[in-house]
This record gives sequence, C-alpha cells and structure tokens, in this order.
Amino acid sequence: MDPACLAHSLSTDERDFFETNGYLVVENAIPPDLLERLLTVVDRVDARERTPAMANKLLSISNVVHEDDAMVDLLDLPTVFPKVWGILGWNIYLYHSHLDVTPQENATAQNWSVAWHQDSMRVNDEIESNPRPRLSLKVGYYLTDVSQPGRGNTLLVPGTQLWNEIEVPQDGASNPEGCISLCVPPGSALLLDRRTWHSRSANASDLTRKVIWYGYGYRWLRPKDEMTVAHLYSKVDPIRRQILGGSASANGTYDPTAADVPLRVWLEQHDPSAATASPHGRSQSRPPAMVRGKNLGRN
Repeated sequence: MDPACLAHSLSTDERDFFETNGYLVVENAIPPDLLERLLTVVDRVDARERTPAMANKLLSISNVVHEDDAMVDLLDLPTVFPKVWGILGWNIYLYHSHLDVTPQENATAQNWSVAWHQDSMRVNDEIESNPRPRLSLKVGYYLTDVSQPGRGNTLLVPGTQLWNEIEVPQDGASNPEGCISLCVPPGSALLLDRRTWHSRSANASDLTRKVIWYGYGYRWLRPKDEMTVAHLYSKVDPIRRQILGGSASANGTYDPTAADVPLRVWLEQHDPSAATASPHGRSQSRPPAMVRGKNLGRN
C-alpha cells in the first residue's frame, strides 16, 4: 500500500464518534473515476440478474468482489481502509460482500415494512454477552445520491451498538425512537458497527439507489457468502491477499505469522503504533513463550 493512505487514519474525533454512535460517514471517499467504474459494474450485474418479476424491487446480490477489478480496488480504498484497521486492528479480512440496487418502490403495493436488525443473525442469539461483541463492521459505498430522505436511505439509531434489544413499533411502518435517515452524497462511505440497529427504507423517489457493501471481520470469523476470490490470490499484492482471505496455514487464522498478516508487517514499518495497538486498548505484543504455552493448555 501507498503510505500516503496514512493521511486518512482514524482520528481521535472519528474514533470517539464511532464508539459513541456506532457509525461513521466519510464523504468524498470514492474518487470520481473509480465511482464511474463501480457504477458500470453494478449496472451490468443488475441487467444480468434482474427479472421482470423484480421490477421496482430491491435487487441484492452477494459475493461480488470477483465481478471486476474495480471491486478489487475497493478492498483497500485509501480513504477508508485505514479507518477499518483503526477500529478492528490488523487481524482482519473481507468475509462478506453484496451490492444493492433499489429502484423507485410502491411501498403500499408491496406491503412495505421496515426490518430493524443487527447484522450476523445467529451470532446475536448464540453469544452470551451484554453488549454483544463487535466482531465485524461493514462499509457501505453509496454510488448514487441519497442526500435527501425518501431515496431508500439507510435508517439507523445512533448509539444502539450497545443494545441487545430495541423497541420497534409494531405497525410495520413506524421507526424506533431516535431513528435517523442517513443522507449522504454519491461517493460517500458509511462505516457501520454490525451491532448498530438499522434498516433499509423504501425508495419513493425517481432515482435508483445503488450501494456496495463490504463486510470486514476478524480472520477467524467464517465467511458469510461464497467469497469466490481464491483465483485472485496470485494476481494481487500480499495485503490484498490477506483481505481476500489468504492464509499460510489453518492455525494462522488464530496464531498469525508474518506470512498470514502482511498488513501487520506493513504497519510495523509505516505506523508502528497501529501495529501494536489493540482495538480494545490493550497491547498486542506477544507474552513470553512459557506464558503462551500455559495459555494454550497443551499437555
């Protein structure tokens, strides 16, 4: 990676905002030339996948990184990726991707209802903690103008990443107290804590909403979709290979070496504090070998 990306490292104010609100918006994140390339990809996928029965309905397609080199270039976007590792640390990869195309919708005819949720489904039922662990975040890249409400905007309730439950009106149309409609211009990126309660909304405008979502999680977290990317490993640099899920060994997912996490090696050279800092405020330097042996519980 170009060290110039460190100009976009997560600032103290950005960290405080994210930790308080469960999301962060980066405007002008996507350069105009990449934005045009991404729009071309999304339009191509939409034309291929949309059926007549899906007219005026949301099209959501997962496993999209392999669709085009432009999608690969989005993996470590310099304006955004430093903020991802600033939040999660360096032991990360892309475990999920999807794109959404939302044309104008007739909310009444389609029996529209909001669907408030936290991401990761069964994780929220099976992990016993309060609050639930972050585990991952997703980045939404908005390719079209949703700077006004009523355009299929993402709805969210700031601060609810620490809530295991939320009270939602049961009429199917109203939103919980504190809900905001995220209004951003094209080229913006949304970093969203997976635990923040959110929903999509109906698109009542004559504009089609187009968003690409990339989910980043810890390398020991299983992929959420097929992630058809292994054929890209030989074509990308070591850091992108890590992001795509490449690993030197199975155990490297849990006890990573330099070959498993070239991002950490890069940070050691260019931003040592980020290489040793933990997203939870603890040092990530390795303890002595004898202590590590005891912690591993080997007989």
